[in-house]
Amino acid sequence: MSLSHEDVQEILRLLEDTDYEELDLETDRFTLRLKRGEAGWTQEQATKGKSQQVNITSIDSDNAIEEPQPIEEGLLDIRAPMVGTFYRSPKPGADPFIEIGSAVQEDSVIAIIEVMKLMNSIPAGQNGEVAEIHAEDAQFVEKGQLLMRVRRS
Repeated sequence: MSLSHEDVQEILRLLEDTDYEELDLETDRFTLRLKRGEAGWTQEQATKGKSQQVNITSIDSDNAIEEPQPIEEGLLDIRAPMVGTFYRSPKPGADPFIEIGSAVQEDSVIAIIEVMKLMNSIPAGQNGEVAEIHAEDAQFVEKGQLLMRVRRS
């Protein structure tokens, strides 16, 4: 079993906020080398025991997420300020911070993003009414990823 494209993408997302320029990972099953360059991350992957063909792919993190286009004029984006796991509620089983139609103020907590076991409260950053929620609970999100849209009040 080798690493899937999704596995490599998740490793890249985790590395994006580090100072590391290179990662070499070797197991009994595969070898993976990641290098950061001016154009982004480059991967080389080889599966052991099969052909030693090496696939080289340039990873463009800007194109990794396909985002919905605004359906309605006047909607403002709320984007993830960091990489991590997105949570809609303060703890498992609790009610979500907000729902579609909820009124929010600039300092209203709309979600939590967990990074390395640290919980970071995410404020709305604007006044309005929640019109769309795009991130799923317990979903890994990237910095700059669309979380939700607010209709300015």
